[in-house]
Amino acid sequence: MKRRNRLVLLVGTGVLACVLFLLLPAGRALSQEMLEVMVRNWPESFKIKGPVEVTGGPLRRAELVERLDLVVPPVGRGDLQRWFDAGTIVTDGYPAIVLSLAGQQRGQQSRVGAVGVVLVPDSDFVQQVYDEARLPLFSLEVAVDGVGPSTVYFSAEQKRFVVGFPRYRVRLYNTTDKTVTANLYAYLTE
Repeated sequence: MKRRNRLVLLVGTGVLACVLFLLLPAGRALSQEMLEVMVRNWPESFKIKGPVEVTGGPLRRAELVERLDLVVPPVGRGDLQRWFDAGTIVTDGYPAIVLSLAGQQRGQQSRVGAVGVVLVPDSDFVQQVYDEARLPLFSLEVAVDGVGPSTVYFSAEQKRFVVGFPRYRVRLYNTTDKTVTANLYAYLTE
């Protein structure tokens, strides 16, 4: 019986020693040392050629795009053909956008109206529908209502949108009876 207990104890100790040996870290931590990295190409669709490097510090995860001092004449919300064109915003690589619109009147208003910005996807089909049917498909819009005689400066409530296209055309409208100067801040983010 003693011999059997001794054998069980000896085997148990050996198994425990093996488990502890396997759990110990092999090597040392290289937190401050340069490491050589090997890139292995798997599928043909992700073929990497030449050197791979990341420079310029941390990767950017957000970007602010501004369209400042846009002089927007009076144009109705429904008159899409005459909306003020403020170029294109590239959203490729960003899943969300936060739109902020602010500005000021350039003359004494006599009629209360709205000032708004509409981002229309810069896609062939969407632009064709915009031009032919006056319909801004899949658009993102921020507007300020109540711009009138007692308003010098105005701003819209910021809105966050999910980005669905890599580029958007920036269009503005102004339903007041005087020209306004508008500033658009488009914050591209996660």
